[in-house]
Amino acid sequence: MVNQKQTTLDIGFTHDDFAALLDKYDYHFSPGDVVAGTVFSIEPRGALIDIGAKTAAYIPIQEMSINRVDAPEEVLQSNETREFFILTDENEDGQLTLSIRRIEYMRAWERVRQLQTEDATVRSGVFATNRGGALVRIEGLRGFIPGSHISTRKPKEDLLGEELPLKFLEVDEDRNRLVLSHRRALVERKMNRLEVGEVVIGTVRGIKPYGAFIDIGGVSGLLHISEISHDHIDTPHSVFNVNDELKVMIIDLDAERGRISLSTKQLEPEPGDMIKDRQLVFDSAEEMAAKYREQMLAKQQGITTEDELSEEDIPSAMEDAIVPEEDIPSAMEDAIAPEEDIPSVVEDIAEVEEVPATVEDISASGEEDIPDATEED
Repeated sequence: MVNQKQTTLDIGFTHDDFAALLDKYDYHFSPGDVVAGTVFSIEPRGALIDIGAKTAAYIPIQEMSINRVDAPEEVLQSNETREFFILTDENEDGQLTLSIRRIEYMRAWERVRQLQTEDATVRSGVFATNRGGALVRIEGLRGFIPGSHISTRKPKEDLLGEELPLKFLEVDEDRNRLVLSHRRALVERKMNRLEVGEVVIGTVRGIKPYGAFIDIGGVSGLLHISEISHDHIDTPHSVFNVNDELKVMIIDLDAERGRISLSTKQLEPEPGDMIKDRQLVFDSAEEMAAKYREQMLAKQQGITTEDELSEEDIPSAMEDAIVPEEDIPSAMEDAIAPEEDIPSVVEDIAEVEEVPATVEDISASGEEDIPDATEED
C-alpha cells in the first residue's frame, strides 16, 4: 500500500487580502443613482436587494410603488431582477435604502410633460375635494382642478368617483404642482364641432363697452362692437340687452386660447340692418353666411367674384379692437386657484428613517387647506 501524504498548499492569500480585493472591485453607489438589483429576501415590511454592494440593500414597503402597497409580494418576487433608485447613503451598518416609487414618479412626470406637449386630453376620476377644487390622479400623480375650471352645476362634493375629461394647465415638477382644467377640455370638444362661417343661435350673457358676450351652446363668444353692424354704434347697450337671443356667425376660432369671435355685421343684407331691422338680418342669416363663406373661399383661392368683399369687410378675430386681455373670457376663464388651494401632486408617502426630504416629500404650501404629501387620502 502506498502511503499518501496530505500536503497543504500555501497560496499566500489571507482574509485581509480577500477583503482588499473586494474593496478594489467594489462599486461606489450614491443617492440618486438607478441600479439593477435582484430580490434576495422578502421581509414582512420590506425586502433585501442584492445590488453588488458588500451588504444587501433594503427597500421599505412604502417605497415599493407609487400606489399603496399592503404586502411586499404585491410588487416583488424572490430572485426577480429590476431597477432600483438609491434613496439614501449607507447607514452605520453599511446598508443602502432603495426605492421603486422614486423611479415611478420620475417616469410619471416625464409622461405628463409629454402629454402636455401634445396638448392631450386625459380622463381621470375625482377621488377627493378641498375648499379650492377637486383632486384626481394622472399617471399616479395627484392633480388639482381649480373650482373655476370645473364645468358642471353639481357641487364639487358630488363629483367624487366621477370621471372627467381634462386638459393640462400647469405641469411643474420643481414646484410639485399638477393643475388641470375640466372646462378647457369641454370647451375644446365643443369648439371642435364649430366652423368658421357657421351661423349659430346664442344668448347675450354680458355687455361691455367694447362688445357683447354671447353664450352659444355652453361656450362664450365675443361679438365685438365693430362686428355688430356696418353702421357706427356708440355702445353695444344701444343694440342689445342681457338675455336677448340672436343669430351670430362665427368668424374666428382660437382653440389654443379657447376663444370664439362672432359677427352680425357680416349677416346684414344692407349696411345698418342690425340697427334698423334686426329680424330681417336673422331671417336672411343663413343666406348671407353662405355668401360670406363663398367669398372667403374665393379669396383664399385668389379668385375674384362679382360680390367680392372689400378687405375691411373680411374680419380677423378681433379687428379694430383693443380689448383688455383679462376681459376676454370667450369660451372659458383661465383663472388658476390660489396657491394655498393647490395640493402637492404626491401622496401616501410614509416616512423612512434617515431618508432626507426630496421635492416629492415637500408640500407646495404650508396652508392648512392643502393636503399634506404624507397624508393618506
